[in-house]
Amino acid sequence: MNNITENGTRKRCNGKECIYYDGYWIRFYPIPEDTLANRKLLIDHLTKRTFHHTESGINTPGERLEEARRAYEEQTDPIRKRVNGAMLAGALFNRATDIFTAIVELESKGVKVSRSNELMKECADCFRQALELGKQVKHYSGQEGIDELWGEPFKAFTQSTTQVFESRYRKIAQTMRDIDKIGTHLAKALAKSRLFLDAIPLLDDMVVSAKLQLETMKLDEDFFLVWPKFIASRETVDAFTPPINQTSVRLRHQIDKGVNLIREGTALITYLSEARVPMPKSMQMYLEQCSQFELEI
Repeated sequence: MNNITENGTRKRCNGKECIYYDGYWIRFYPIPEDTLANRKLLIDHLTKRTFHHTESGINTPGERLEEARRAYEEQTDPIRKRVNGAMLAGALFNRATDIFTAIVELESKGVKVSRSNELMKECADCFRQALELGKQVKHYSGQEGIDELWGEPFKAFTQSTTQVFESRYRKIAQTMRDIDKIGTHLAKALAKSRLFLDAIPLLDDMVVSAKLQLETMKLDEDFFLVWPKFIASRETVDAFTPPINQTSVRLRHQIDKGVNLIREGTALITYLSEARVPMPKSMQMYLEQCSQFELEI
């Protein structure tokens, strides 16, 4: 008998409708009808989310596209050129959404705009250029690029809403997997020292609440319960300090490294839970820190 659950399977879990993807049951939300108006709302939401989770100063208005392009082309310093490229990507994104907004407004007045229309072609071209330049855009932590998130508005323009939501669930599952992996490696490292044993159940609680936050849309009424729980659990873990009766230099060094490891771990879990996409480079660097901590205990 084949007991493997197929991706896309739905059932109720703990009182909520869930859908299964890649090993995880994820809170399910109905897929909106695939209309231009709904697609515009989705693109607007994804674009705002992208700017929220990426470095500051790159949300360039669409009307300044040519200025941003000229500055990028004329820049010769490699570090500055990366930033100019990120600013140009922002301008291209905003220009694309400006055009798409105009298209939706025309449709609302009864004017149909086909995919072959010049406006549609320019919109697609802006999204494509932004996606390519988006490889230069960093997460607001500065740790790495986050081009998976950057590509979501383009997907919402080129793919059906069903495909966009399916991709969303897959990324949520991948992100949940990475949060679990971080939690497991951090707990394993902390377990090497009796000083940090009391932090492990607090960490476990945070991992659970981070995954609940990750799967819950902000428009969901449950978000008012899920978000405070996540923040409270994170602050509890962040505030953990081992109780000690001695202050040898070696012990103080060990405690400082352990506390720093915990705080970096909670920060990374927060980044993942909020962005809802994997951050493989940051995660790998952190797992190596956990392994190094184990060796030094």
